[in-house]
Amino acid sequence: MSTFRIALVPGVNPDRWLRVWQQRLPDVPVELVHTSPAEAVPLLRTGAADVALVRLPAVGDDLSTIPLYTEATVVIVPKDHVVTVVDELDAADLDDETLVVPLDDQLHWTDPPGTPFGGDPVPTTADAVELVAAGVGVLVLPQSLGRLHQRRGLTARVVRDAPGSAVGLAWVTDRYDDLTEEFIGIVRGRTATSSRGRGAPPPPEPTSRGRKPGGSSTGTSASGKGAGAPAKAGSGKGGSTKGVSGKSAGKGGSGRSSSAHSSSPKKPNPRKPRPGR
Repeated sequence: MSTFRIALVPGVNPDRWLRVWQQRLPDVPVELVHTSPAEAVPLLRTGAADVALVRLPAVGDDLSTIPLYTEATVVIVPKDHVVTVVDELDAADLDDETLVVPLDDQLHWTDPPGTPFGGDPVPTTADAVELVAAGVGVLVLPQSLGRLHQRRGLTARVVRDAPGSAVGLAWVTDRYDDLTEEFIGIVRGRTATSSRGRGAPPPPEPTSRGRKPGGSSTGTSASGKGAGAPAKAGSGKGGSTKGVSGKSAGKGGSGRSSSAHSSSPKKPNPRKPRPGR
């Protein structure tokens, strides 16, 4: 049995797409390969994953990518921080803050606000969250990563004018197959009837030429117009019931034919005077 392997970077949730996959391809199990952002593309290249949900850009001439959505950016601060009085803020509101940027930063902000953290390099986002909890500085990151690293005593606020983080689907172009096509259709929102992959429904059964599916022949039949239905033959203008006998019955009140009428004895005309009078 074939297995479809999807590499996932932190913060990306594929649940809604996996539910659709299970409905369309219940015989093909999915294996989720959790990995760091730096390792997602190498996993694709080694064949350890068929596709990967990554943060863009995913660089490489051997890769194909589809952008899916862009996340908002948030700042992680202690709950008693001054910026928590609002739901959203501007980047300029962080100018007086110490900004912690970990080595696995996914925002890649070229001109961030505030003062860079002056301590030792911070390896991971989880380490940066620890420094924020200790009151060392603030951390700016994609919203899903903020939820992933949520902890007591910290909160998040949206930074309106910060760059967003794009999430996309990537695969090795030369290893494209029908399962990859099916997953592309799912993340793009194609219905089952418009799917181009393995989960596409079978085509409808062909019907006989000249015959409607489940119905009778559309050609000439004994009861059709071509054979001349008895009901119409009798009521038509060229039918036999509207011949001489019909006219005879209409004028004289008798249904007898003209031949029978001519062979009966001729009655004298009462208005014509008889001979000898």
